[in-house]
Amino acid sequence: MPAGRPLKFKTPKELQKKIDAYFEERTKAKIPFTITGLALALDTKRDVLIDYEERDEYSNAIKRAKTRCEEYAEHQLYAGKNAGGPIF
Repeated sequence: MPAGRPLKFKTPKELQKKIDAYFEERTKAKIPFTITGLALALDTKRDVLIDYEERDEYSNAIKRAKTRCEEYAEHQLYAGKNAGGPIF
């Protein structure tokens, strides 16, 4: 029997629904995607996202969401007029 706190999200589908809502809300409001913002939208913390990422049934949803946040940040570095972004 697993020890610890019960899972906040009972199924991967429930988690994915919350993730989708985060990206939809941020897109409509034109607010950047961030991993911290994702954690807040899921009413959790970044380290909890890592815990979910390590669970096989939730891993793909968390990895895709985090990658989407990272891609957004990378795009912003290249989209700006400042040449410093691509250097880093």
